[in-house]
Amino acid sequence: MIYADSSFLASHYLQDAHSTEVDRRMAAQPQIWLTQFHAVEVSHAIFLHVFFKKLSRGDAALVWDCFNQDRASGVWVSTDLPQGFWESGIDLARRYGPTLGIRTLDSLHVACALELKAIRFWTFDDRQARLAEAAGLDTSA
Repeated sequence: MIYADSSFLASHYLQDAHSTEVDRRMAAQPQIWLTQFHAVEVSHAIFLHVFFKKLSRGDAALVWDCFNQDRASGVWVSTDLPQGFWESGIDLARRYGPTLGIRTLDSLHVACALELKAIRFWTFDDRQARLAEAAGLDTSA
C-alpha cells in the first residue's frame, strides 16, 4: 500500500507541473490510501483554483465530482484515520521539527502513513519527503 499526500492527489485532478508524473505512477494502478484528511485537502486545492481564477465554479464542481467518482469506484483505497495518528504526529514534531523545520501538515501526513503501515510515501513536497525518509518511509516512485 502507498500513502500519497494531498499534493499528489490534487495533481491527478488539476493540471500542474507534477501531473505527468502522477499519470505515469498511476498507470501501474497502485493501491493508494485515501482518508477524510485527504478529501478535505483535495477539496481545498480544487476550490482555491476558483479563488485564483484558474477554474470556474462549474469546472471546479466537475473536478470535485470526478474525485468523488474515483473514490466511489475504488481508484483510492478509503480508510479511516488510524488511531495513533495524532500522537505519532506529535512525536514527529518533537523528533524532527528542530532539524527539518516541518509543518503540521507534514507531520500529520507522515504520521498517517506510518500508522497505516504504508510501504511507500509519495509527495512532491521536498520538506515532507525529507521527513518521510527520516521516519523510515520509502519515497521512491
